[in-house]
Amino acid sequence: MSYTQIAVSAVFLALILDFFILKTTLLKRKVFWTSYAIILPFQLLTNWWLTSRNIVMYNAGSIIGTRIASAPVEDLLFGFALILGVQSSWVYLGRRGV
Repeated sequence: MSYTQIAVSAVFLALILDFFILKTTLLKRKVFWTSYAIILPFQLLTNWWLTSRNIVMYNAGSIIGTRIASAPVEDLLFGFALILGVQSSWVYLGRRGV
């Protein structure tokens, strides 16, 4: 399985978690998109630093090849899935009083 396939699967799973399992529907909320807009520049900066110094390297056959801030676009997909998954879990657990 390529990194591209894993990243797309992670986004798909995060969407299912948000809309159908936890039913937090964060993607419909302005607060999610505002927090994502705050997080995204730091993700890009971190990705750039790690990939431009060859601390993290990717097999060319495992990614699409398009890069943003020196990192593969798949990193943005995977990062989005992680952020959505964590925030959905946080909201869900907060509602339950955990």
